[in-house]
Order: sequence, then structure tokens, then C-alpha cells
Amino acid sequence: MKNKTKMIHQNIHNLTSLWTEAGRFKSSFVSSSRFNHVACDDLQWPNRLWFHDDLDQESLEQAKEHVFAESPNLIVPYWDIYGSDSEQLLAQNGFVKLFEQTGMSLKLHEPYEEQIDLKITRVSTREEAITWSKLFFAAFGYEIHPDLIMHTHVEINYYIAHYQTQAIGTAITYQTGEVTGIHAMGIAPAGRRKGLANQLMNQLLHLATEDKSQYVTLQASEMGKGLYLKLGFAEEFKIKNYRLTDDG
Repeated sequence: MKNKTKMIHQNIHNLTSLWTEAGRFKSSFVSSSRFNHVACDDLQWPNRLWFHDDLDQESLEQAKEHVFAESPNLIVPYWDIYGSDSEQLLAQNGFVKLFEQTGMSLKLHEPYEEQIDLKITRVSTREEAITWSKLFFAAFGYEIHPDLIMHTHVEINYYIAHYQTQAIGTAITYQTGEVTGIHAMGIAPAGRRKGLANQLMNQLLHLATEDKSQYVTLQASEMGKGLYLKLGFAEEFKIKNYRLTDDG
């Protein structure tokens, strides 16, 4: 139980650290005593507001008054880890749930083989950033802008996956301490149903071992969770993502 609690906090720390790093673009990251947020209204990502502790009415009212009044479209992740009914406060204050994810982790035990059919390259040029952004949009349906990628690509690893010389997928890795977080891993529709997501994940696990990480964390959609379970990832907590309604 102690190790599970530690991994939950490391998972959340890696994710919020990634948002913080991305928020340095246009100086859109802001920290306060009760919550942090990234608000870059002309972009679609990361645009998040997350609370430091379990949610309470005072913190939520403060966020609505000081942040959502100016940036109403921020997504609020609710970590389902407190054993309380505080999630009800979001609905009571005009927020609606958009989607759920599962926080998962894997302890790295062995070297993972490099894949033969699938290769990945790290983004370093604007042309590659544009390609990455287009592939990500095809896979996920929203945009991570090339300008943000170019501003953050030294600190954040953006990877393009290639299959038979064709660019077919994306991934992000971001390291915090002994943890590598895997984010934005997706295959564009033209490359699906070929086992490439599994190959891409194995390639990313190989890189994580090369970087001397002890654990890998991620936040899985319901569709992707089965793949990660087969690879040995453990389910640890739920992330419920909310947005303020127009009449909130």
C-alpha cells in the first residue's frame, strides 16, 4: 500500500510537472497557494487547473473568481485518491465531467528490445514539430501547437514514430526523478490495427531503461488500458476531468 501511494503521487507529480513545463510557453503557468494553472487561451493544450489538496468549496470559489472568470475553458483534473465525496462540489458549482483516465505505473525490471519495424525520432526542427502536431491531431482530435513544441522540445521529449518510412504516430516522454512519464502516445488512423501501439510502447520502455528510470507512469484512456495491462502496468487511481459549463 505504501509503494502504491508513492507511485500515485509520483504519477501526479510527473503529469503536473509536464503541464508546468509546457506552461512556460508564453509564461502561461501561474502558481498559487491552493492551486496551479496553465491558461493559454489561443492554444488547446495544456490549459489545466489542478488543486494541491482535496477539493473544498472555498478553493473552488477562489478558482472560479480569479481564474475561470478570465479563462473558462480550463480542464480540471480530479484525482480520485482522497476517499471523500468532494467530487460532488464540481457538479454543484457548474462543472461537467468530460472524460476519465486511469493512472497506471510499471516498475522497469529488464531491458526492453528495440523494435525492428518501428523507429522513433526525437523532434528537433520546426518541420518535425509541424509533422508531430499533425500526427497528434489525427490521433487525438485536438492540437498541440508547433510553436509550443519548439519552445519546449529541449526539456520535453517529443517523438515521431515511423513505420516503413511513413510517420504514423506520436509520443511524449518527460522525466521527473526516477520516473519517466509517457504521454500523448497515439497512432494516426492510417497506422492502426497493425500492432504498432504495442511496438511504440516497447520502444519507449527501452528508452526509459536507457535513461536509468526505475518506473514508468501514464494516464490511460479506457480504449488504451488493455494494452498497458498486458505489458504489466498496474491500475492505481482514476482521473476525472471536468470543465465549467457556460452557465456555471
